Amino acid sequence: MRIVRFLHAKGLSFGVAEGEASSGLEGLTVAEIEGHPFGEIKFTGARWALSDVRLLSPILPSKVIGVGRNYAEHAAEHGSEVPKEPLLFLKPSTSVIGPRDAIRLPIFSKQVEHEAELAVVIGATGARRADRAAAERAVFGYTCANDVTARDLQRSDDQWTRAKGFDSFCPIGPWITTGLDVSDLEIRCEVGSDPNALEVRQLGRTRDMVFDVPALVSYISHVMTLLPGDVILTGTPAGVSPLTDGDTVTVRIEGIGELTNPVLPVA
Repeated sequence: MRIVRFLHAKGLSFGVAEGEASSGLEGLTVAEIEGHPFGEIKFTGARWALSDVRLLSPILPSKVIGVGRNYAEHAAEHGSEVPKEPLLFLKPSTSVIGPRDAIRLPIFSKQVEHEAELAVVIGATGARRADRAAAERAVFGYTCANDVTARDLQRSDDQWTRAKGFDSFCPIGPWITTGLDVSDLEIRCEVGSDPNALEVRQLGRTRDMVFDVPALVSYISHVMTLLPGDVILTGTPAGVSPLTDGDTVTVRIEGIGELTNPVLPVA
């Protein structure tokens, strides 16, 4: 199931994306559901063509927990060792944006980079001090994410809050996919000034994570309580590189879909 959050003529709703997309998001229908998606799914009967609604970030988390250096090749490209335990950081909820929303380049940084990532969405039970089995049960689904990072500020600051926390620095979407085996999925990031001729910058597989999803959820839940809708960014493969004004950046994850955002200066 593909859970979306969307704006339509009558307001804002959660829904289910139905159909098979022939190209990107085209050819899909959005079926509205009652309330939030964490309980029993009940359809209202209202449906829209995807072209007639605006997709938002599929969830608004209380917090976004990032995991650093969870791919050995990414750690190596920055001259860093793979951590012995998951390396955690936080991104504020205000950094979250949805599909087609603009990533805004802050005036404080000269080197903003993309990081394509598999994102985990926590379900209704949340997670607190969960063992591996409970951690697996706590996962509601998965979505695409871009852990946008001001690399120069990450290097200059003693901690990563500023580098990771600017408004618009956490695109997620286009939906939450449930019931997916994420043990070996392709992750790619494509960037360019021509949306029709993007260059592949990152290409990796989730099997190369140092710590897999259940290990991450369990570990994090022993540090902080994970609430329903919280998002965990599971790390990025090698190949991160700068974004510039006018770029388009697309994160594609096998079995989930694609997340596309334009890159613009701060408004």
